[in-house]
Amino acid sequence: MATDAAKDGVRRSLVARLRDRTADPRPHFVVCGSDALVYTLADELATSGRIRLTVITPPDLRPVVPDLNGLRTRGVRVMTAARLDERTFSDAGLAGADALALVMPDDMANLHAALCARAVEGDLRLVIRMFTTGLASGVRRLFTDCAVLSDASMAAPAFVAAAIGEVAPTHFRYAARTLNVAKRADVPRDAALFTLATSDDGGRMTVLPAEPPPAGQKPTDLVLAEATGRPAAQAVTARRLARAGRRRRPWLSIGRALRIGLTRKLGIAVLVALALTAVSGALLTRFTGVTGFWKSIYITLLTMVGSSDVEPENTPAAQAAQLVLTVAGVALLPLITAAVVDGVVKTRLALDRGEVLKVHTGHIVLVGLGTVGTRVLRQLVDLGLDVVAIDRNPAARGVKVAASLGVPVIEGDASQEETLRAASIDHCQALVVVSTDDAVNLQAALHARAAREDIRVVLRLFDDDFAQRVEAVFNINISRSVSRLCAPAFAAAMIEREMLATIPVERHALLVAAVRVRPGSLLDGAPLSSADRVESTRVIGMTAAGSEWVDRQPDPRRVLAAGDEIVVVARRAGLRVLREQATEPLEPGLHDAGQ
Repeated sequence: MATDAAKDGVRRSLVARLRDRTADPRPHFVVCGSDALVYTLADELATSGRIRLTVITPPDLRPVVPDLNGLRTRGVRVMTAARLDERTFSDAGLAGADALALVMPDDMANLHAALCARAVEGDLRLVIRMFTTGLASGVRRLFTDCAVLSDASMAAPAFVAAAIGEVAPTHFRYAARTLNVAKRADVPRDAALFTLATSDDGGRMTVLPAEPPPAGQKPTDLVLAEATGRPAAQAVTARRLARAGRRRRPWLSIGRALRIGLTRKLGIAVLVALALTAVSGALLTRFTGVTGFWKSIYITLLTMVGSSDVEPENTPAAQAAQLVLTVAGVALLPLITAAVVDGVVKTRLALDRGEVLKVHTGHIVLVGLGTVGTRVLRQLVDLGLDVVAIDRNPAARGVKVAASLGVPVIEGDASQEETLRAASIDHCQALVVVSTDDAVNLQAALHARAAREDIRVVLRLFDDDFAQRVEAVFNINISRSVSRLCAPAFAAAMIEREMLATIPVERHALLVAAVRVRPGSLLDGAPLSSADRVESTRVIGMTAAGSEWVDRQPDPRRVLAAGDEIVVVARRAGLRVLREQATEPLEPGLHDAGQ
């Protein structure tokens, strides 16, 4: 009975898929989400062309999500649904769809939606957003043809690298060697395969330029290189910064503790009493003819606490000094007692509020301990860097993680200058702001820049266009949109089945993919050089049809044949063109979805 039901389900799925393809041969993709990632992923897919795209969102979208009407004008179907269940997916035409992306900011909501989706369409590729690592591995085993991605884990390395001024770590394995992205100056000359990006004097970046680059090779050029076993530049930089950050200045911490523990009025009263005591003691020892430093201190302290005898034979000046000194001592003792009690109480309250009394130097100030902030925190600590964290939510995801790592956490609003001062913003190496509130992030960045012009500011903003404008206008070092950083990887997981890796280069995303030449295609019988185009695609290897051996440096004059597999690093548009050339033109309905 179960076998018959399964066969009926498969038959209905095939019929639905055939009916769907007969009506519209383009691949159909569905995206579900409620935050900025749903828009950026839909925008990324919409630029791919030759696909049908349906976007499902809840009625109450988050304020950071751009207007979805712009997607409708590009042929994207946008639906609103309170629940992601079988009925919603049926209405969206999920039966016969090629892939479904579930990018809700809730692991359980995504898992429930995945179960409902498989009930509607069993032959479906799933791309699921997950924050919990342990849950992600279980989901991969639960579903076939499923990719589980975490935008937090993908974005965190970029923020960490920006904080210490290095390239975001990107590694992937191909042809029995590990390839990574690095600055040209950080790798041996023979280890660099080709240039990924170069910048001119005006800051304009060129991706996948000609070799050698027109402006000449620079130490700061980004290259794709073979790992040689040397320590990565990021790790070396982190160790250097960690050593610099360990040079403490204890007097700064003492000064901060005194400022917190003493009120202004009480501090003035103590200082006045101490001044009177010092002046009166000096006059007394002078007019009484006492010589020697220790004897002067001895007489001054005993007189101050009222232990001196009446000296009628002293001169009037000496008697006046003795009298003033005794009265000042009577006033000073209770003032000191009050200052100690007040300081202990205020210090205890400051510690309960999460204020950090110790002044840190050469550290990283991290604002926001959500999903992205927690990942950034772990990586900074792993690199040996000193971190002070700020979050206004005591129950934030990363607060317990910070406590387990020994990282001090200040509970407060990072948009307030005093909160940043409590984190020793004047003495830090960088400020990394990754909270979920754009207004708070921007205010924190501006306060930090006002405190110190040379501070390195790494800023998270949800709107990528806004991030670019902020970086230019406010002279912020790095401003990034997490959704824009991660959208290419989610899109690639949906439509690029032969994807090997995604390489983030500033605001660009390069794709490492394998393309197979089909019989009768434009590449069948063409030289390999036709697959290698400046600022578009670069060939890093190929495998001949029927062979397992990988040619790491193929001759560009080699004639391609059906079944040959080319591995390239490409921009999305370049990869789309290459797939069109490698696909048989007589079957346009079977073109890859990335076209």
